[in-house]
Amino acid sequence: MDTNNGSSTTDFILLSFSDRPQLEPIISGVVFIFYIVTLVGNTTIILVSYLDTQLHTPMYFFLSNLSFLDLCYTTSIIPQMLVNLWGPTRSITYGGCVLQFFFALDLGATECLLLAVMAYDRYAAVCQPLHYTVIMHPQLCQKMVLTAWLGGLGSALILCSLTLKLPRCGHQEVDNFFCEMPALIKMSCVYSKVIEVILFALGVIFLLVPLSLILISYAVITQAVVRIKSAARWGKVLNTCGSHLTVVTLFYGTAIYMYMKPQNSTSQDEGKFFSLFYTIITPTLNPLIYTLRNKDVKRAVKRILCVEK
Repeated sequence: MDTNNGSSTTDFILLSFSDRPQLEPIISGVVFIFYIVTLVGNTTIILVSYLDTQLHTPMYFFLSNLSFLDLCYTTSIIPQMLVNLWGPTRSITYGGCVLQFFFALDLGATECLLLAVMAYDRYAAVCQPLHYTVIMHPQLCQKMVLTAWLGGLGSALILCSLTLKLPRCGHQEVDNFFCEMPALIKMSCVYSKVIEVILFALGVIFLLVPLSLILISYAVITQAVVRIKSAARWGKVLNTCGSHLTVVTLFYGTAIYMYMKPQNSTSQDEGKFFSLFYTIITPTLNPLIYTLRNKDVKRAVKRILCVEK
């Protein structure tokens, strides 16, 4: 088999949901609506956290980073997806595919670490309330966020460079709606045990380890909540922690299913709909979950609106 020109820089074709043409108008309409909600919701959280001084706390610093991350993540995928669904062609340039692939890996891995950082913040707030401001001082918060971003960048550089070196033997069709790693690996005409091992190892580091730390944090938080006698404080703890746990469940559940399973054990149709969930639906739900369950954000929005009037 000739694999010499398999990794040439020709354009790719994103098949998207072309095998289900009757669903494409519905999917494109839903995706467009979700994208608008994502833009409005996450931008609102960033602006409110910045403009309202009462939200200048570690929790909202981390939440602003999560919102910014979700904005970047969806914007790197959805506009191209809508162009392909609404336009006459489904092509994407090699450079565009590489950028999409890189940012999806980078931002996805960063979110894994950032959610673990947010769980530690909740642990410190609930279990060490008297020392919270000392523990979560601004310099530590900035270092933790920087570590999350750099960790995501490092993992993306490793996986992106290895995956793009795989010979494709002239294959140009990406059986997904964006250039995602599982779809690109399936395009290859050779099996790479090295990539599968590295992907599993990074999956442990960026998925299982952070998730384990989150579960441990919430086990300790649960013990502390049981001892809380104030009903008002108990309700506030459950609101903030419940929001974070909901986001964690949505994100980690789908990501682990997609990336921790052997790549040949997931059907492509199944993979597309799981990808649709954690790339589009989860970033849309994040601001809704945090704002609908969080009275501080609602009050901050009202204060800002009243000041503007």
